[in-house]
Amino acid sequence: MHQNNTSVKLAKATLWLFLAGVAARGAEGLDGNWPRWRGPQDQGSGAPNATLPTQLSGPQNLLWKAALPGKGCSTPIVWERRIYLTAPVGGQDAVLAFDWEGKLLWQTVLGPERKGKHRNGSGSNPSLATDGQGLFAYFKSGLLARLDLAGGVTWKTGLQERFGQDSLFWDIGSSPVLTKQDVVVAVMHHGNSFLAAFDKATGAVHWKVARNYETPLEGDHSYATPIVLAKGDQEIVLVWGALHLTAHRAEDGQILWSCGDFNPEATTYWPAVSSAVVAGDMVVVPYGRGMRLHGIRLGGTGDVTATHRAWLRKDTGSFVPTPSVSQGRVYLLRDRGEVECIDAGTGKTVWSGALPKDSSNYYGSPLVAGGHIYAAREDGVVLVARVEGKFEVVSENDMGERIIASPVAVANRLLLRGEKNLFCLGTK
Repeated sequence: MHQNNTSVKLAKATLWLFLAGVAARGAEGLDGNWPRWRGPQDQGSGAPNATLPTQLSGPQNLLWKAALPGKGCSTPIVWERRIYLTAPVGGQDAVLAFDWEGKLLWQTVLGPERKGKHRNGSGSNPSLATDGQGLFAYFKSGLLARLDLAGGVTWKTGLQERFGQDSLFWDIGSSPVLTKQDVVVAVMHHGNSFLAAFDKATGAVHWKVARNYETPLEGDHSYATPIVLAKGDQEIVLVWGALHLTAHRAEDGQILWSCGDFNPEATTYWPAVSSAVVAGDMVVVPYGRGMRLHGIRLGGTGDVTATHRAWLRKDTGSFVPTPSVSQGRVYLLRDRGEVECIDAGTGKTVWSGALPKDSSNYYGSPLVAGGHIYAAREDGVVLVARVEGKFEVVSENDMGERIIASPVAVANRLLLRGEKNLFCLGTK
């Protein structure tokens, strides 16, 4: 039977995923840069041998703190000892740059801020992404922009003006991701949901594909961030939301494979808040408001719903915090502070524990580095626990202000973005 070139290309593009067990891109290295929200491998983990402080409150390990101009919840990124983040400045969406010693180098305002609805939300929820040449920013206002590393604006565009207002119940949370050619943004809500790629150099729309699925109420709302998978010259954009996991060809957005049927009971109010993570050849998907965890094998073609489900847990998961992955294991932080280490291949629990109980919840995603997990509670208390060998709480640290952003570990330094200050900690 004759097979056309398109089919051959699609098969090849997915075959390497299945055979190679592709993990997310990590060429930047675990200890050098933190170029996007969940770090160089999109796994929320730093170097296993990092020397990070475990006592955080008090002056002994505080290297510096820098005041921030307004409330933002985005996680800082780091490139070549420069720290970048988004925040409002005088009612305007803005990008800020700090040097390695905490000095503000520049701040660039981009357009009117659209304030957050949720007490733990803001107009600056999405984190920046960088390829080492430019900074790509996305805001609740719908503004998408590229800046150079000196703060100059290369281009900017308004997604909501061009494609329609979002209908999310809460605040935009999905961060932009980068392919070799494009910056890609996922907009998923009730109505005109889509995945769009904009040329990194010019901002021109390279492609835009609809991503609309019928779901129970709020099931089509997503705050999750895509992941770019790469091997050689091929790239795939992995997207979780609207109760579907889809893999898109980066060059044109075409769906290579999709997995659905995550909610056969048609339960309402199951938005995608926690993002999926990749561990080896498995995509681990938390959903169901923290009570579902699904392992989906990478690869295949077309609808893989019946063939690529590896395991399902109905007794655990995470609703808001995205899991971390370190050395092949998945670390869950649940909203109320339960911590669980999961074997990605089988879905089985390796160990479980709990952080001290409190009335406050966890909104930031955990960091695993140096054999410890760092978890920032919404009230500004950061818990540190040992995760190698056994789970053991090491310290409880009150930073004095609310923390919604996720911790970052780079070059034996720990960055914590609070509501009012950016903290840098290290062993003196």
